Amino acid sequence: MSGEVGSKAPAFTLLDTDGNEFNSSSLTGKKVVIAFFPAAFSGVCAEELCSFRDALADFTSVDAEVIGISIDGRFANSAFRIANNLPFPILSDYKQATIGDYDVVWPNFAGMPGYTTARRSVFVISTDGSIAWKWLSDVPSDLPSIDDVASAVKSAR
Repeated sequence: MSGEVGSKAPAFTLLDTDGNEFNSSSLTGKKVVIAFFPAAFSGVCAEELCSFRDALADFTSVDAEVIGISIDGRFANSAFRIANNLPFPILSDYKQATIGDYDVVWPNFAGMPGYTTARRSVFVISTDGSIAWKWLSDVPSDLPSIDDVASAVKSAR
């Protein structure tokens, strides 16, 4: 199954906030933190991504890249990135392929039938491209422990 610890991380090509293609192959040989989030401009998503922003030195000190992914369009993601001063890429999975590949699809989000978004989740990818650690929310208001993510990154190969 996709998105399982020990499996190869699914590859993706998504648009960044400037409309450029961001290919996961550019991360080859690096540790990576992928934070999937349901919606730009929701309070919980802002809190989560700002926590990653505030702890960025912990990740860069071990040569780890942080990226955020939502199904929002690049324009909303750009405004969200600017409003929250996020210094890492925020990518648009508007076709919802990557959330499917990582098995983090959240259908009928917030009681809205037919509205599918990303389940709040975090994946740590090892330098060999395998999934070293993952965290999945049970409810949209759950937040990952940044300390747990940092520990997972430090222990990843």
